[in-house]
Amino acid sequence: MPRYEYRCRTCGDTFELSRPMAESSAPAACPAGHDDTVKLLSAVAVGGSGTAAPARSGGGGGGGCCGGGCCG
Repeated sequence: MPRYEYRCRTCGDTFELSRPMAESSAPAACPAGHDDTVKLLSAVAVGGSGTAAPARSGGGGGGGCCGGGCCG
C-alpha cells in the first residue's frame, strides 16, 4: 500500500499515512487531531544504483519531441 506524506498547517508537523491510491486525495487529520493538512509531493527514485548516469556528449542523431513537433 502506498505511503503519502502530509503537513499540518496548524502545528507544522509532517506525517505519513499508508492508504489505498483511491483515498490519496481524501482529507487526513494530523496525529495531534488538527484537520488543516496538505498532501506533499514526494520525490520517487525508480531503480538504479544511486549514481547519476553519465552525460552524453556530441551529435549522434536521435532528436526528440518538443512542443508537439519533432526536432533535430
